[in-house]
Amino acid sequence: KNSDLKTFREQSFAVLENAYNLGVRYFDTAPGYGLAEELVLEWLQTKEDNTIEVATKWGYTYTANFDANATIHEVKEHSLSKLKAQWNFSKKLLPYLKVYQIHSATLETGILENTDVLTYLDFLKREHKLKIGLTTTGTNQLEVIKKALDVSVNGIQVFDLFQVTYNFLDQSLLEISAELIRQNKQIVIKEALANGRVFRNKSYPHYNKMYATLEGLSKKHNVGVDAISLKYCEQTIPNSKVLSGASNSKQLIENLKLNTFTLSNDDIAVLNGLKI
Repeated sequence: KNSDLKTFREQSFAVLENAYNLGVRYFDTAPGYGLAEELVLEWLQTKEDNTIEVATKWGYTYTANFDANATIHEVKEHSLSKLKAQWNFSKKLLPYLKVYQIHSATLETGILENTDVLTYLDFLKREHKLKIGLTTTGTNQLEVIKKALDVSVNGIQVFDLFQVTYNFLDQSLLEISAELIRQNKQIVIKEALANGRVFRNKSYPHYNKMYATLEGLSKKHNVGVDAISLKYCEQTIPNSKVLSGASNSKQLIENLKLNTFTLSNDDIAVLNGLKI
């Protein structure tokens, strides 16, 4: 419905504007997220600030057409033609666009062996001074990152940035984070709230110990469990960028409370103990 879409656009615009006014300067988007790139573009046209950094991705096409009941919401395709077609819109985000990522790189799609795609990404990197990145997810994300570190074109590593799932439940990134930092790679953390699993939910009694732990830390630091979870990521992976994922301004303000406190070593040890 157009009226709903109008409200959605206005709310999205407001969240971007509030984030900016609260000091956020890194914005991560993708064509796979429906209107997201268009909205960011529209918002950027109201700004003149070269400290803004935009990251986007290619490889997923949004297909749900804003129908919550759609059976298929997005389709993955890591082909050269898809890359060129999506770049055609994404390039409008220049000069703010600083990071261009493969959306959900996996071993299955063969993307890390696709010379045509890798050569084109290398060309875009040099042509527009971009960081080339990839996003990973799932149980074999470490394998994907290790393989990606070995990918080069004309003797130069293709990937500069890794957007990785990380939170106190899934700490697998720690196995390779030191190596990424040693190689001067930028780490961007996604799913810091573990897809919402950090929030108390009666349907998941096996998480009761975790809920109690988080709520104790929330009380101690006077912030929500979201800020505790985000802070854990920021403190345990130094110099990373932690993505918020807030979809409204109230969530955003709660998330940004991570800037108001520091977790003690004991707090971090307690959270480390929750890993699964």
